[in-house]
Amino acid sequence: MTFTIAIDGPAAAGKGTLSRRIAEVYGFHHLDTGLTYRATAKALLDRGLPLDDEAVAAEVARNLDLAGLDRAVLSAHGIGEAASKIAVMPSVRRALVEAQRGFAAREPGTVLDGRDIGTVVCPNAPVKLYVTASAEVRAKRRHDEIIAGGGMADFDTILDDIRRRDERDMGRADSPLKPADDAHLLDTSEMSIEAAFSAAKSFIDAALKQ
Repeated sequence: MTFTIAIDGPAAAGKGTLSRRIAEVYGFHHLDTGLTYRATAKALLDRGLPLDDEAVAAEVARNLDLAGLDRAVLSAHGIGEAASKIAVMPSVRRALVEAQRGFAAREPGTVLDGRDIGTVVCPNAPVKLYVTASAEVRAKRRHDEIIAGGGMADFDTILDDIRRRDERDMGRADSPLKPADDAHLLDTSEMSIEAAFSAAKSFIDAALKQ
């Protein structure tokens, strides 16, 4: 038996940090599903393949190795831009959803975070969380993160980028970002990671006892 925890939410809401913490505490496997799109895009870029050929992109997606996803490498801005182009392709999404479902079947349990885990990838997951925060709070977090890392950042530019990304994620026809009907909502606008983890843990522990 495996136990799957599905975590969805917009960019910079804290779902990645929360997901990794949950996986570590419970001894579960973790997958940031956004990295699967970025890894597919990077593979296309590395091979000099076009980003607008859906058949080629889907073939690369079908042969993706989920074991070697390097967050540091895949976080590059250019890879993110390329990923946003292929993420709207239905056949690419189908291939990666299939791979993500295969990952979700790993024992003893898995934590998957993304945009459509509770609604599309793992609709039968016993625990679904939707982690969100205001656009302003998310932009400040991203801004502070970049500055802390020694980079340059403009708050208004980041806020505009987050709002555009929300609009794209929530407005797309295929697997739009939205909470599953039975998801537990966690608004982290004024919530520490400890408080968010404590709330998530209560939902997970209750489901594990059933």
